[in-house]
Amino acid sequence: MDLDAVADELYGLPPGEFTATRDARAQQARKAGDRELAEHIRKLRRPTAAAWAANLLVREEPEETRLLLELGEAMRGAHRDLDGGQLRELSARQRQITAALARQARELAERAGGHLSDDAQREVTETLHAALADEEAGRAWAAGRLSRPLAAPVGFTEEAVASAPPRRAAKPPAKAETKAREEARKAERELKAREEEQRAAQDEAERAEERRRQVEREVAELRERLRQAEEEQRAARDRLRRADRALAQARNHANPT
Repeated sequence: MDLDAVADELYGLPPGEFTATRDARAQQARKAGDRELAEHIRKLRRPTAAAWAANLLVREEPEETRLLLELGEAMRGAHRDLDGGQLRELSARQRQITAALARQARELAERAGGHLSDDAQREVTETLHAALADEEAGRAWAAGRLSRPLAAPVGFTEEAVASAPPRRAAKPPAKAETKAREEARKAERELKAREEEQRAAQDEAERAEERRRQVEREVAELRERLRQAEEEQRAARDRLRRADRALAQARNHANPT
């Protein structure tokens, strides 16, 4: 047992199972004689619903996680060099992507048996914005062990983007601007492709579920028919036994000893 392994296990659990499992692991460490590890485990905090959903998104969708972090890297570079118009364009893409991932986190949480309120989903969105804006926040989110949602730092808000001064039209695009624009578009295309794959997989899962339910209905019908046939067979056997007894009685009456 080590702290990383325990933390990975705990922050992959639904929040309702966190405390009991944490206490059990701490007790195991203490019984094994590692009091320091037990104390570190005890200090692990139960995640909020928003933090759990953000962690779940990292664990269930590693490709989307990678794409968001790459987009964040490109945007941070663009934030230093782009004019106001380009910043607003990238900000619009950022809002679309983070909104889509926040909805995806909510769906993952519901499939895992949890529920996200509207406030919790907004906190997931803020966590994604923080991961885009700050490299350290991005690493913290990508570790999948958040106990609280993250907040985007000052300076990466929509207000800051809107107030960015336009660049003079005569100035040619910088290499950093071109590269950042290409990276952002690439990340957006890849994210859309992954979303399409996810929707196709969900459609297939729904069709498979419908086929399973149909098979269950057919099996239930066959079982009912079998039950009825067995009852009819038992009834026929009872009638046959009664007929045999009646025939034997008739023979006894016809041939008295």
